[in-house]
Amino acid sequence: MIELLSQPWAWYISGPCIAFVMFALLWFGGEFGASSSMRTLCAMGGAGKKVAFFDFAWRKQIWNLVFILGAIIGGYIANTFLYNPENIQISAATIRDLEHLGIPFDGELVPTALFSWQNLFTYKGFIIIVLGGYLIGFGARWAGGCTSGHAISGLSNLQVGSLIAVIGFFIGGLLMTHLFFPFIIFVSSLAYGRCFIPFGTTNISPAFNSAVSSSNSITTLLKSSILVKISSLFLSS
Repeated sequence: MIELLSQPWAWYISGPCIAFVMFALLWFGGEFGASSSMRTLCAMGGAGKKVAFFDFAWRKQIWNLVFILGAIIGGYIANTFLYNPENIQISAATIRDLEHLGIPFDGELVPTALFSWQNLFTYKGFIIIVLGGYLIGFGARWAGGCTSGHAISGLSNLQVGSLIAVIGFFIGGLLMTHLFFPFIIFVSSLAYGRCFIPFGTTNISPAFNSAVSSSNSITTLLKSSILVKISSLFLSS
């Protein structure tokens, strides 16, 4: 049983489990979502007295906080007692793209070269973890829900707004993957070479090292990063 739980579940098992949760929520008049719990916590703390956005019947959303608590406890149990020592299975193309950006593949769920306590206080860690986390939280509330609230609950209710939001999620993901994320890695590689705060790995892309050492201005560096990205897209196609 432990071996079964510690292995990734196939889509035809995990998918119906999510659908069952959705049917149960619809039956009892609830909506599935995670980011709304932050609004509930702020309302519980009295934020509704100063901001109208937090002035709502938060007691009806207590069940959502219980769900989030269960997710945290479940994640701890899975990582502590059901940890799978085998490397996570991702495509070879993804591994090559990560290595091209100077991010070594270590087999973990997220690259420790980016997501770790050591890298939290670096330029790269601050941009990706702190600033990125803020944008995710702000965007989720601005859009009225996160990927769970729109893609799972909203689409199940046939809400047009959720469909638009999900399309925006995909567009934003593509822009981040192919444009903004390489730019962030490039800019942080400049800070790595000039800042007193060390980064956790020295495996910076050779193309970036070449651009940093041979360029004399920010404009030239930005042009170099764009050329590197365009060249990689043509070479990979």
